[in-house]
Amino acid sequence: MAAGTYNFIIDQGATFTRQLTVKEDGSAMDLTGYSVASKFRSTHDSSTVVGTFTCSISNASGGIITMAMTASTTADIEEGIYVYDLEITSSSGTVTRLLQGEVTVNPEVTR
Repeated sequence: MAAGTYNFIIDQGATFTRQLTVKEDGSAMDLTGYSVASKFRSTHDSSTVVGTFTCSISNASGGIITMAMTASTTADIEEGIYVYDLEITSSSGTVTRLLQGEVTVNPEVTR
């Protein structure tokens, strides 16, 4: 399966949470035994990680993944546009990229 594209916005200094449902052939993919990870960088070839999402499989049989960042974590990220991806790893070690795209960080005013 090819990775989907999903762009989103993070508000600097605010809590960030996204729940995603992974589907195969129209039905929820069973993510039992999988792990999930997601990071973002300024460019695809940058060696510096700007942010790491706290990712979890919140409902394995329902195919639900949760991506999150605390308000204190987002407060430390410079405003800008970044690139990210989200990958799952099976218990046998097979890595699949599910999503990729841009993350826009909007600046905080109230701090």
